Formats: sequence, structure tokens, C-alpha cells
Amino acid sequence: MTAESDPFVPAFEARDVAVRFGGVTALDGVSISVPPASLVGLVGPNGAGKTTLFSVCSGLLRPNAGQVYIGGVDVTDASPQDRARRGLARTFQQPELFMGLTVREHLVLAYRARHRRARLWKDMVTPGSLRKPEPAETERVRYLLELISLADVADVPVDVLPLGTTRLVEVGRALATSPSLVLLDEPSAGLDHWESERLAQALRRTVEDERLSMLLVEHDVAMVLGLSNYVFVLDFGELLAEGPPELIRSDPRVKAAYLGEGPEAAAVLPDQPETEPQTAEDAASPR
Repeated sequence: MTAESDPFVPAFEARDVAVRFGGVTALDGVSISVPPASLVGLVGPNGAGKTTLFSVCSGLLRPNAGQVYIGGVDVTDASPQDRARRGLARTFQQPELFMGLTVREHLVLAYRARHRRARLWKDMVTPGSLRKPEPAETERVRYLLELISLADVADVPVDVLPLGTTRLVEVGRALATSPSLVLLDEPSAGLDHWESERLAQALRRTVEDERLSMLLVEHDVAMVLGLSNYVFVLDFGELLAEGPPELIRSDPRVKAAYLGEGPEAAAVLPDQPETEPQTAEDAASPR
């Protein structure tokens, strides 16, 4: 049974994951779950284990114990490439883009990497081949450019774009591979308020329109609480708390983990979200 055939099968799940580096335990029996068509947040103070868990999820790091599932299929021992073929895509903290290529060309390349691999090899040896996409490809790329508000800069080289826009390009490139799950690695890092809000709106539209799932690892807790249906909180390699945003916002353990109980914690965990969760199911557990 897979997530495509059964809506109760999580799009992604990590069960009892443990990671040790020598005598240091980076993750100790952590379990998280991402339902279909939802956005789940993963937060925690510096050193909590977020990056380690993200590496396990994406296949860059094999856990010492525990299992990882995509759509109900055990992928614990699968490579990042195998996970990508099963529908997993990811973005990076620092945009990994091709200087000199336009926004549209990035999405075309990603589309061909998943759907037209033979054509992709021709792109590497045939000058100008990137400018001749097929109709289905053209329509898909056009739709994604509109979805994430990049149509106005579609034919602009990425090396002249601001950081906030290049992060949207990474999201668009991930979507062009037709994923069922996107791992977002601190997409708002370095963005100003306007850029963060633009990114949040694009992510919300994407989940609603594409009916895919996202796992958002982010330092901007207010953004995560405003966007996510469900949130997991790590601290010192263990799962500290989980639940819908309103419960996480008021959890005293989470407040204590973030800067103690003073006014600084209130600033990190505001009483009200800046944006509304994206569906009416935001109070439901993914389990």
C-alpha cells in the first residue's frame, strides 16, 4: 500500500531514527511523519539535530538505527538518487544553481532530468537545444513559473537575481521533477520580511494546488508556525514536542528550549501566527 493508493499512508515517515558520531548521539530514537498534501515543520535550537535528521531523510546519511519510508516503501538503504526516483526532491540552504542559465532553463533541465532523460543528454552536447522544449514540457514549465511567481523573470539569468528570487527558483526546479515530497532546507535564510512572505505564499499555493507534501526545516519559527499543519520540535537530538502550531506555540518545554521563559522566548514564539495554516486540517495529527 502506498500514499498514492491510500490517503492514510504517510508521504514520508522516519521511525525511531538514531545517529551516532563516535561517542556523540546526534539523534536518539526520533520519529516524524508527513501526511499526503500537507506542510510539516521541523524546528529546534541550534545543535538540536535538525540538519542530521534532514540528511537521513534525503539519503545523504544512513542512520545507525531506525527506518525511513517514502509512501509506505522502506528506503532506509536507498541512495539519494533512488529516493528522487520515488518522488523525493529537496532544496539547499545555499541555492545550487547554474550561473548563466535563465530561470526557465533551470526548470526545463529539471523537467527533463525526471521525464526526458535521453533529451537531457542531447542538451549537453547540442548548442541551443534548451530553447526547443516540447509542448507538454512548455506548458508544465509555464504553469510552475506562474505558480511560484517567477513568470516576470522567466528569461533572466539567475546570476543577476536577488537571493529571495533564487530560492524560489530552487523550489520551482524541485517541483519540475513532479515530486510527491519536497524537503525544504531553511529556505528563508538570509531573506528580508518581504521576501520571506513572498516565499511563504508560494509554498502555500504549491501545497494547495499540487497536492504534494513538504517537510520544512527552518530557523524562522514564526514562519513555520504560520505555514505548517503540524510541527515537530527537536532538542539535543530528541523529539521534544509535536503537534499543531497552536499547541507548539504554547508549550512551556518549547519556550524553555528557545531562550528560556523571558520576553526573548515570546519573540521567537509569537502568540499569534503571521499567516494562517494552509488547510482546515491543520489541527490534525499526521499519525
